[in-house]
Amino acid sequence: MFTLLKTDADARMGRYQTIHGAIETPVFMNVGTQAAVKGGLSGADLKEIGCQVQLSNTYHLHLRPGESTVRGQGGIHRFMSWNGPVLTDSGGFQVFSLARLRKISEEGVLFSSHIDGARIFMSPEDSIDIQAALGSDIAMAFDECVGNPAPCEYVKASSERTARWLCRCAARWNENRSRGISPEQDLWGINQGGVIDGIRIEHMKTIAELELPGYAIGGLAVGEEAPVMYHILDAVTALMPRDKPRYLMGVGTPGNIIESVARGIDFFDCVLPARNARHGNMFTWNGRINIKNERYKEDSAPIDPLCRCPVCRNFSRAYLRHLFKAGELLALRLSVMHNLWFYNNLLLEIRREIENGTFAAFRKQYARTLDQPLA
Repeated sequence: MFTLLKTDADARMGRYQTIHGAIETPVFMNVGTQAAVKGGLSGADLKEIGCQVQLSNTYHLHLRPGESTVRGQGGIHRFMSWNGPVLTDSGGFQVFSLARLRKISEEGVLFSSHIDGARIFMSPEDSIDIQAALGSDIAMAFDECVGNPAPCEYVKASSERTARWLCRCAARWNENRSRGISPEQDLWGINQGGVIDGIRIEHMKTIAELELPGYAIGGLAVGEEAPVMYHILDAVTALMPRDKPRYLMGVGTPGNIIESVARGIDFFDCVLPARNARHGNMFTWNGRINIKNERYKEDSAPIDPLCRCPVCRNFSRAYLRHLFKAGELLALRLSVMHNLWFYNNLLLEIRREIENGTFAAFRKQYARTLDQPLA
């Protein structure tokens, strides 16, 4: 499944093969939670901006339109007209984000729908079955994402339950494949344990024994400072199988990504670039800008003079600012297109730097710069 092609210190360049194509890593996965990227981008747009993988969410698609509808439409790829790889999150993050609307037990999680309050129960087996019906290339195990900080006793109990849930997920995944249900779908496990080194380490040792096709690190970037996150990565990646892809869930800023690649991470996803774009916050190779600022009212330059995205090739800062001020929907589409191009191109450049053995210099130049406001 995964081929490690080159390393530069701990940074890794590789290739992960799926039935819908190869994924060159490190890679940023564009987030289409409900089978759509917020900001009005289609599958064709995502191909144009260099997207390799789309990520969708099991919980949200279960609520609407329902996995039976997606399956009836030919699966998630045909449903959203995207012929590249798709990863589906398990719904485990909603155990964190919908904390006021759920109750956790050993059997699973009882949710109150954020749409209409209806009671919905999801077990590890349910999550795997839903993802099989959706037909994604990579299914994530059902887990609990614990906010940071949290009491040590709770974190320990939660991580142990997540390990038991993973065993149940793996059993259902193997059962489905033996019955010919989504036989090409891979299952990845998720490491949890808050920001407590010992719990994280023991959990990673436990789940690595299952020898799954890939492993993720979840439960970070949910309240802790960046140095704490990097410390946990240093502790956990040393125990992750070298020949399997490593996915840091929900992270993050360009600087976070560069620093995490330096620690051996291969896959990333985050809503941040699209969400920031919808508020006029744009990424450039010289730092962040807020395109709605008065200073850009008469600026005929592109968002980023170094960028070759469709937006920067055709529109000025002044025009994009005007669209925001006028409340035009085109502002959202163009800004999201630029930011996602930037992220995909950033990962492309990182792969080139690793291949050339120059990633350390790239990291030194850009890890801090890209996250700072442009002076």
